[in-house]
Amino acid sequence: MTVDGARTTRAERQAQTRQSLIVVAREMFLSDGYAATSLDKVAVRAGFSKGAVYSNFSGKEELCMAVLDSIHEEQIAGVVDAFTRDTDLDGRIEAFAMWAREGLGQPRWTALEVEFGAIARQSPYVATELVKRHREIRAAIAQLVRQVTTEAGLGDVVDADQAATTLLSLGIGLGTLRSLDHTIDVGVFADTMRALLKGSV
Repeated sequence: MTVDGARTTRAERQAQTRQSLIVVAREMFLSDGYAATSLDKVAVRAGFSKGAVYSNFSGKEELCMAVLDSIHEEQIAGVVDAFTRDTDLDGRIEAFAMWAREGLGQPRWTALEVEFGAIARQSPYVATELVKRHREIRAAIAQLVRQVTTEAGLGDVVDADQAATTLLSLGIGLGTLRSLDHTIDVGVFADTMRALLKGSV
């Protein structure tokens, strides 16, 4: 019992250390950029040794991937929240548009996405992991499209996979534009989503 308890405690401590490193690294990557943020700086800011960083992450690329995962999880949660509200399809699309006005195209994390994405040209790890995550995000969007259209009584008139690819591509492009010019309205995103989800009815 004592040994098992000690193991559990160590596992919990490591999980807490890992989460603390992600939180600190996220702020540093977003404020200073990927290139300017070193593992040494993250360790010092978080109050750990560099060894603690390497016991949780193989290197800076994996740490940044974990940071981006945390950002993506928040973004996906916002979209899911909008499309699972107790209202009709138009109400859900409007809820999504309201989220997008605040959540889409935030300059700091968009800049980090672009900077980190450029590393994929030299890093097979980054290239592979980004492809994997984009596929997972598209799959999640496609599942959400299927759920929303089914609940709206639209049946199988919408190609969920194609819609997911279109929406993700538009979201990335529009987010990049808005990170530079926040006056760009996200209404086009909502209109496109409305056309995709309801255009065949």
